[in-house]
Amino acid sequence: ENGLIWFGAGVSLAEILTGTSFSSLGFGRGLAAILLGHVIGCVLLFLSGVIGGRQRLSAMETVRGSFGSRGTVFFALLNVLQLLGWTAIMIYDGALAAGGIFSIGHWVWCLVIGVLIILWIAVGITDLGWINKLTMAALFLLTLVLCKVIFFSGSAMAAPSGEGLTFGAAVELAVAMPLSWLPLISDYTRQAQKPVRATAASVVTYGLVSCWMYVIGMGAAIFTGEYDIAVIMVKAGLGIAALVILVFSTVTTTFLDAWSAGISAESLSRRVSGKTVAIITTVVGVAGAILFPMDDITGFLYLIGSVFAPMIAVQIADHFLLHRDRFAVAADARNLVIWLMGFVAYRLLMGVDTPVGYTLPDMVLTILLCVIAEKLKPSVKQ
Repeated sequence: ENGLIWFGAGVSLAEILTGTSFSSLGFGRGLAAILLGHVIGCVLLFLSGVIGGRQRLSAMETVRGSFGSRGTVFFALLNVLQLLGWTAIMIYDGALAAGGIFSIGHWVWCLVIGVLIILWIAVGITDLGWINKLTMAALFLLTLVLCKVIFFSGSAMAAPSGEGLTFGAAVELAVAMPLSWLPLISDYTRQAQKPVRATAASVVTYGLVSCWMYVIGMGAAIFTGEYDIAVIMVKAGLGIAALVILVFSTVTTTFLDAWSAGISAESLSRRVSGKTVAIITTVVGVAGAILFPMDDITGFLYLIGSVFAPMIAVQIADHFLLHRDRFAVAADARNLVIWLMGFVAYRLLMGVDTPVGYTLPDMVLTILLCVIAEKLKPSVKQ
């Protein structure tokens, strides 16, 4: 069940579109950057899922273990906002692509996708059953067709453009997608009978599918010279099948964003209905997708990384290395200061081109700060 959920998360138009940015590296170096970035991101995703799975807590509830009950409010609010942003971006991309195949108006497609997401929310993640399995099977087959169209069409490889991402920036862009799911994964692993295995199944499934989506996007740009997936589908004569891929991949991914916004809101107050917040998130996301242009999301991805990479680094240090528990305190000032230092370090590292991107160096630095701080002043056991 967890594997199916994360297969749906991986089959994403946003990931395909992000993959087109790798074309300037050429296929070999682009593939290396995609794989390296996903290894880094998915290891972090796995550790985050294990923390929540072991503690039987949602992603934002686990943050209390490092930052205290009030310290968590800050991250929960940021998480709701980033999930709202993702919901709007996914609906915008889906509507734009669907409009390229069957033009009935951008706002109409936004509404159609929004209604389908709300239906998914109304049914509920535990009751999707055969609907989810049928949708995933259809998406799997249709993405295979898309791969055949791109990689076996007989087109000559287009020469990569002279300007584009450096290798380090490409690695970071590959890290960014799995990193964006860090504040969500234990929302779905906390109820698993075997949380570590469920987390491993989730992360491996997502990692493989996400790499696949990136490669489809990169291949589309390199082999066809086309950056618009909808145009490729139209040229290939996919028609209705293309619409199914675009609309349902958008729904299955965006559903998780909206649903987790509700779970994060519940961590702020037990009086809040998660399902209601998820529906409101979708409605606001539809409005945002209709009203605002959202064509370039790289800055948004880097912002997510700068916020949540040092956050999970502090959690990893506390849970796996220091065995430090701050659930009983209102706010842990020391960890909040360390997080802020990690946030600033990430933004500074964005100006330095390293072969492994910014996330890994930033997290190593943040974990070291946690260990040093504990050595200098050991915590009082709660």
